[in-house]
Amino acid sequence: MVKMRGPAAAIAFLALLALPAVFSAQGQDDLAIWKEFVMAVKNGKITLDRIRPYEGLPKEVLLEQLRIFKQIQDTHGTWKEWAHPEVFPVGNEVHYIVTFTSGEQTKGIFCFTLLKEGRHWYYRHVENIFIRLDKVDKFPASEFPDLPEETKAWQREENYWSQMVYFDNVLSKEKGKDFLPSLLKDGAGYYLAAKTWVPFVPPGRAFILYACWEQGRLRGNPVTLESLTDREAVVRIKPQFFALYKQTGHLRGQISFEDYRRIFETIWQDRAAAAGWKLEIKYEDPECLDCVMRFTRKS
Repeated sequence: MVKMRGPAAAIAFLALLALPAVFSAQGQDDLAIWKEFVMAVKNGKITLDRIRPYEGLPKEVLLEQLRIFKQIQDTHGTWKEWAHPEVFPVGNEVHYIVTFTSGEQTKGIFCFTLLKEGRHWYYRHVENIFIRLDKVDKFPASEFPDLPEETKAWQREENYWSQMVYFDNVLSKEKGKDFLPSLLKDGAGYYLAAKTWVPFVPPGRAFILYACWEQGRLRGNPVTLESLTDREAVVRIKPQFFALYKQTGHLRGQISFEDYRRIFETIWQDRAAAAGWKLEIKYEDPECLDCVMRFTRKS
C-alpha cells in the first residue's frame, strides 16, 4: 500500500470530505426539479415543448393526464401530498414515487419520470404500475416481487391488446379495417371450450356461464350475470378492454375509438352466433366502460 504524506494527503482528505456534499447537492437538485415540476403542474404551466415522452406516447395525452391530476388535486385540496417523493435517479432520468388522492377518498401510488438535459428538465412519463425489481440483489434468485392479481390481469390485457392494435395498424393499410377484427373471430373455438369445460348444463347455457367465468376469472373483468333462462340472458360487464383505451397513453394515438370498439363487437358477435345466440350490445356511458350484453334465442 502506498502511503501519502504532506500536501497530497491533505488534498485527498479534503476530497473525501467533499464527496458527501456532492451527493447531497445532487439529491437537492433532484428535489428542486421535482418542486419546480409540481409548481408548474399546479399552475397549469406545463406546455408541449416541456414534454419528452417515451416512443409511441403522444405528448397531448400526457398533457391531458397532468390536467386531470391538477383538477383532482385542486378539487380535494391535496397538493401537500406531492411534497415528499421517493427519488430514484437513473442515468439522465429521475423517477419520483408519490402517493396522493386520485379520486373521491381514493389513494393512488404513481411514478413520475422526468428527463434531465443540461440545466433543463422535461416531463417524460407517469405510471401507476411499477415492479420493485431493483430490490432483487442476491443471486441466484428464484423469488421476485409480486403484484396484486387485478394488476397482473390489467398488464396481460394491456400487453395483448397493444399488440393487436399494432397488428391492426400494419394490416389495415393493405387489407382494410375489417381484416384484423375478422381474423380475431374465435366463436367456434370459444363455444367448444364452453361445451367441454362446462359439460353439466345444456350447451347454450354453458356458453353464457363460461363467458361470465372466462371474463371474470381469466380476464379479471367485473361481471354480473343478471338473468339466465334457456331463451334469454343478460350479462353486465366492465371490460378492461375499454378502460385500457381511456387510461393508457399509447392506444388513443394509434387507433380511433370507433375502430377499437369494432374489434370488441366483432369478436363477441361471432362468439354469440357460434353458440346460437343473437346478441345486442348496449353501453351505459360514452366510453363504453359499463357494457350490457343481452343474448336471445328462439325456443
